[in-house]
Amino acid sequence: MVPIEYYLVLSAAVFSIGLYGLLTRENALLFLMSVELMLNAANINFVAFSLQWGNLTGQVMSLFVMGLAAAEVAVGIGIILVLYRNFKDVDVTLPQSMRW
Repeated sequence: MVPIEYYLVLSAAVFSIGLYGLLTRENALLFLMSVELMLNAANINFVAFSLQWGNLTGQVMSLFVMGLAAAEVAVGIGIILVLYRNFKDVDVTLPQSMRW
């Protein structure tokens, strides 16, 4: 059996990569990919702790997070399409006129 520390290190690495991508990129598609990495890191934690404690609660929560990720992608792709239609680019620093 694999120790839970390995799962936690993997999850921390995936979350860190997602956070780095979220903070350093200007492309909206890369934003979505970075958020997906962060949500997958949370899923790794849920499943690992579910395995350690011997119940299915973490796996059920992981399914809810996957549903949330699917909804986030659907809304995000819609926003990206509007961004591309109006500005001919998916760079998030261009639409300064959309601010309050």
